[in-house]
Amino acid sequence: MKTWKWMQALALSLIVVMVVTACGNKSEESGEGAAVKISLLNSKGEIQAQLENAAKAFKEDYPNITLEIIPVPAGQSPFEKASALYASGNPATITMLDTGDVEKFKDRVLDLSGEKWMADAVDRSTALTTFDSKNYAFPLAIEGYGFIYNKAVLDQAVGGSFDPATVNTTSALEDLFKKIEASGKAPLIISPMDWSLGAHYLPLAYAGQSSDTAAVAKFVDDLKAGTVDLAGNAVFNGLIDTFDVMAKYNIDKASPLSGTYERGPEVLGKGEVGIWFQGNWAWPQISSFDTASGQYGFLPVPVSNNPADFGNTQISSAVSKRLVLDKEKNTAEQQAAGKTFLEWMVYSEKGQDFLVNQANIIPAFKNITLEAKDPLAKSISEHIAEGKTEDSMSTLPADHWAKIGASMQKYLAGAADRATLTKEIEAYWKTVK
Repeated sequence: MKTWKWMQALALSLIVVMVVTACGNKSEESGEGAAVKISLLNSKGEIQAQLENAAKAFKEDYPNITLEIIPVPAGQSPFEKASALYASGNPATITMLDTGDVEKFKDRVLDLSGEKWMADAVDRSTALTTFDSKNYAFPLAIEGYGFIYNKAVLDQAVGGSFDPATVNTTSALEDLFKKIEASGKAPLIISPMDWSLGAHYLPLAYAGQSSDTAAVAKFVDDLKAGTVDLAGNAVFNGLIDTFDVMAKYNIDKASPLSGTYERGPEVLGKGEVGIWFQGNWAWPQISSFDTASGQYGFLPVPVSNNPADFGNTQISSAVSKRLVLDKEKNTAEQQAAGKTFLEWMVYSEKGQDFLVNQANIIPAFKNITLEAKDPLAKSISEHIAEGKTEDSMSTLPADHWAKIGASMQKYLAGAADRATLTKEIEAYWKTVK
């Protein structure tokens, strides 16, 4: 009798072991296991809420992984915040950097060359973050910028259906401004933040030098060497000529530095102005004020009065934000969880929905076929499909937007003339190594 009870106990124990083992295997297969907490440093403030929702959706699929989203404070660059976290010995598991910052951290982050999504990344999307044949960053978003227009306002101004192809010179742009003004609306708003003027507007003078990226790189090298005469450069002067026209028709021309980023999407969405110089990242804010039934698109920033000149029919676009994974302070389990999140964005239905539908991001992956509902992302995608883009300057020095942005702000406010602006830009580049 005792033997039989012993055999029953042994059998029960074996059943328990088998059940536990089976559950463990299932847990491993579903990505479950020991709880792990990871963090993501977010430098795209406009998608903070969307990222937090993505973290919740990710946890539904991977209950053992908790992802915290840490925002970069307004006015601080991602390079500065990431550097501060490393200095404190507490870097995020995943850090969102601007393209030009990746190389500065390459010795502290993981080589991602062997990741599955590398095979699905769009052409050239990892070229600028590859060093010694190793890619160190995940290409998060293709972004573009130029003049965002409210079609309802422009239709009224031109007395019909506005055709964006008609604006391909500085003169044509000014003619459009005049028509908008005559219709009783303000032509445009200039948002005077240093990052908008220094990281987006002025760099069009560099990228617009040539459709050949090697020639653009040579131009930047020549700026560093002090051998460029900006005062005699046609593209630079043409871009500033256009800026002068913008300043003339700016809704805030009486106090040009008083504007805020938040004011731009409001006045454009409400139809108080026809045009705003900004990028597709602004759509979530514009949409909250939309009075044009989602009819918005991009116009290039012209640099001359010859429609055939490069830049007059192109908008600026590039992979703008990259994700890197820390290898110094985060554990192997945290690093693995970080990689899982990257793969989740590219291959899961929820991850793709986050990128395209929630965050209005143009993905840098060929396998993602979701069509953007966002009209600005659609406009950029159309320009890309038509070959009407110029590469954004993704590798500018980290302090470029602050220093050159300040020079552009002085020029906008009338506190510096073009000669002074030119000298300050040339002087800045001579300090860049």
